[in-house]
Amino acid sequence: MLIAPPGAGKTTLVPLALLDEPWLAGRKILVLEPRRLATRAAAERMAALLGEPDAGGTVGYRMRLETRVGHDTRVEVVTEGILTRMLQSDPSLAGVGLVVFDEFHERSLHADLGLALALHSRRLLRPDLRLLVMSATLAAEPVADLLDGAPVVRSEGSLFPVETRWLDRPVEGWIEPQAARAVREALADEEGDVLVFLPGAAEIRRTGEALQDAALPAGVDVHQLFGMLPREAQDRALRPAPAGRRKVVLASAIAETSLTIEGVRVVVDTGLMRVPRFDPGTAMTRLETTRVTRDAADQRRGRAGRTGPGVCLRLWTRHEERGLVPARAPEILEADLAPLVLELALWGAGPGELRWVDPPPEPAVAQARELLAELDALDAGGALTRHGREMAALGLHPRLAHMILRGSALGVGGVACDLAALLEERDVLRSTSGPTPTDLRLRTELLAGTGGGARADRAALDRVHRHADTLRRRIEARRKGHASDSAYVGLLTAFAYPDRVGRLRPGTRGRFLLRNGKGVALDPADPIAGEAWIAVADLDAHGPEGRIYRAAPLALEEVEEAFAGQIVEEDEVSFDADARRVVARRIRRLGAVTVAEGSLRSPDPAAIARALCAGVRRTGLHVLPWTKETRQLRDRLDFLHHLDPESWPSASEDTLLADLDMWLAPFLGGMRGLDDLPRVELGEALLAHVGWKRRPEVDRLAPSHLEVPSGSRIALDYTDPDAPALAVRLQELFGMTETPRVGGGRVPLTLRLLSPAHRPVQVTRDLASFWRDAYFEVRKDLRARYPKHPWPENPLAAEPTRRTKRRE
Repeated sequence: MLIAPPGAGKTTLVPLALLDEPWLAGRKILVLEPRRLATRAAAERMAALLGEPDAGGTVGYRMRLETRVGHDTRVEVVTEGILTRMLQSDPSLAGVGLVVFDEFHERSLHADLGLALALHSRRLLRPDLRLLVMSATLAAEPVADLLDGAPVVRSEGSLFPVETRWLDRPVEGWIEPQAARAVREALADEEGDVLVFLPGAAEIRRTGEALQDAALPAGVDVHQLFGMLPREAQDRALRPAPAGRRKVVLASAIAETSLTIEGVRVVVDTGLMRVPRFDPGTAMTRLETTRVTRDAADQRRGRAGRTGPGVCLRLWTRHEERGLVPARAPEILEADLAPLVLELALWGAGPGELRWVDPPPEPAVAQARELLAELDALDAGGALTRHGREMAALGLHPRLAHMILRGSALGVGGVACDLAALLEERDVLRSTSGPTPTDLRLRTELLAGTGGGARADRAALDRVHRHADTLRRRIEARRKGHASDSAYVGLLTAFAYPDRVGRLRPGTRGRFLLRNGKGVALDPADPIAGEAWIAVADLDAHGPEGRIYRAAPLALEEVEEAFAGQIVEEDEVSFDADARRVVARRIRRLGAVTVAEGSLRSPDPAAIARALCAGVRRTGLHVLPWTKETRQLRDRLDFLHHLDPESWPSASEDTLLADLDMWLAPFLGGMRGLDDLPRVELGEALLAHVGWKRRPEVDRLAPSHLEVPSGSRIALDYTDPDAPALAVRLQELFGMTETPRVGGGRVPLTLRLLSPAHRPVQVTRDLASFWRDAYFEVRKDLRARYPKHPWPENPLAAEPTRRTKRRE
C-alpha cells in the first residue's frame, strides 16, 4: 500500500507509472474514487498527462449516469459503488490486473465492502489479482496486515510549505459572515486564488451571497463547487483563472481529496463538515453538521500547497483545535447496513466469511436483515429471494429498489422510478414563503411537467430527470407524464418505508403515530396535515416528535391491501379510566398503529375480570366496598402474616394490589365497571387470599371478637399487628385473672380499660399485675366520678357487670 501526503499526485501518477509493468499486459487498472467529481477529474488529468484530448481513450471513467470508456481503455477510474457492481457481475474481475483503492482513509461503506469482496475473490478465484490501497493519512499497519503483510511504501511528496493561522477568539453566530470576511482579507493580503471549505450547499450559497454584497476587488470571480452542481459549473470552478483574474472557490468536502484546483494559494477552512448519521432506533440516516476531524483539516490545509507556498486560515482557535478528534469513525461502524447486507446475500457469503478492516457490527447487521426480510429480499432462513436478487440488480438502496419493483408489478413503474430519483436527491422543491410543503405528489408532478404553482430547483430537477430516465430504461418503463400517476405516490412511499406508515392522532392536525411507534409531526397548516394516513420518506427523528420533511397521503384501502399479511387481528379487553369501565374491542393493528377496531360481542369473562382488576390497581384499593368488618379482617390477616410470614400472605396494600388477579378476580363475575364493585363479597375474597384450607385457622388464631366475663362479645382491634387490642369497660372484667391471648396463645392482648363512659383509664398487657398494683388507685378516682357503679375492694371475687347499682 502507498501512503503519500496531500499533493503527492498519487491518484494520477501511480496508475500511469504501472501501465508498462509486464504483469499488467493485456489487463486493466481499476482506480476507485470516493466521489463522482474526483472520478471524472482524475481520469481527465491522467488523459491530459498522456497527451490525449479527453477521457475515454487510454484512460476512461465509469460512474452512475455517465460512462466514458473506449475499446483501448487501460485505466478505468470508477466510483466505489461501480466496483461492487462489477464484482457482483463477474467475481473474477476478468481482464483486470490491479485494483487501486484511492483515498481509502475516508473509509466509506462501499470502499470497505469493495476491498472485502476483492480479497474474497482473490482468495477463491484470482490469486494473481493485485490490490493497492492509497491514502494520505491512513494508519497503514491494519490495512497492510489485512493484505497479508503487504509492503507499505511512503512518499514524502513535493508539498510546498503552508503557513497556518488561527483566530484569536471563537466564531460566534453564523459561519458565513466570518468566511466572507476571511476571503476579503485573503484577497487583500495574499496572492493567488482562494479555496473556502464550507459544510454544504446551503452555506456555500449564503457565503456567495455575502461576497456579492461585499463589493469584491475587480477581477475576482466567485465559483461554487459541490457534488450536485451541473458539470459545467464544476468545470468552471476547477479550471485555472484567466490571466489577470483571480478566483474564489466555495467548496464542500468534495475538494478535500483527489482534486487539484490550480492557482489556489489560500485555503479558508470553516472547520465544519456534513456527515451522515444513522440512528438505529428510528432507522433514519440524516446529514449532520459537525466539527471537522484533524485528518480532514490536514487534507484541507494541503490544498494550499499544491502548486506553491500557501496560507491556511482556520476559522477556529488553537485551543479549539486541541478538541478535534483525530479521524472520523469508519462508515461501516455507524451506517445503515441494509445495502451492505443485501450485497453480501447476493455475493453468497455472510459478514463472518469475509475479511474486513473493521467488521460490520452484529446489531446493525441484524437490524438490516430485519428490514430486508420486511422488504421480501430475504426469506425466513435469511437466504436471498428472487425479489431480493432483482432488488440488488437495480443498484439502489434496498428500500427504493423494492418500491420500484412493487410499482412495476402494479403498472406504475415509471412513477416509482421518478419517486426513487427524487428521494435520492435533496429536495427539488423550493418555497417562496413559509415552510416547504411536504407532499411528495407535488414533486412527482413537477417532474412530469404537470405541477403548477410550485417553485423548483431547476438544476436539481434536471439531475432527477436524468437519473429517473436511467432507472426507467432499466425496467423498460416509458415516461407517461400523467397527473393521475401521482395518486400512487403514497402507496409507493409506503412500499419503500413500511416502518414509516403513520396514522393521524385523534383530535389533532399534523401529528401522526408511525407504525414503528415513533411520533412525528408537520406544520398544522401543511395541506396534508389532516390526512388520516401518510407514508413518510424524510424526517428529522430527534426529539419527542420527529419533524416530517417529505411524505405522501395514503388511503386506508391501500394500507390494508399493501400490508395484508402484516396486519395482526387481536381481541383487546382493557380498562378505560375515563369511562371507569372495561371495554372489549377487536383491533386490527399494523405495528403500533390501529388500522380498525370494533366492539367485541362475547369477550372472555376471565379477561374482563383481569381488566377490571387492572382498573382497581390503577385507581387504588379504596375503590373496593370496604366496611368496618372487612377492614378488621384485613388487619387480622396482616397480623397473621406478621406472626408467621412464611405461612401467611401479607395483606399490605402493595401485596393485595399485586395479587388482585388471584384473590379478587374470581369474585368479579358479571361485573364490568367500578360502579359494580359494591356487589363484591369482599370478606370472602380476602379469605380466598389465604386459601380455603386455612380459613378455620383465621378465626382460631386471630378471632374477630372476644367474649369477656360480663358476657359481652367485643371486637378486637388488630390495627397494630404487634399489639392486638381489646377495648373494654373495667367492670366487665371483674373476676378475670389472666390477660387473654391470640395467635394460638403467643400474643397477649393489649387491654384498653375503660370507664363506664368509655373513657380510657388504664392500658395494660398484664391484667393480674393491674388488679394487684394499680386497681386501688384507679378505684378511688372511679368511685368519685361514677358513684352509682360498683367498685368492689376485691375485683377478682366480684361479679362482672355492664349495669349500675340502681338498675340492679
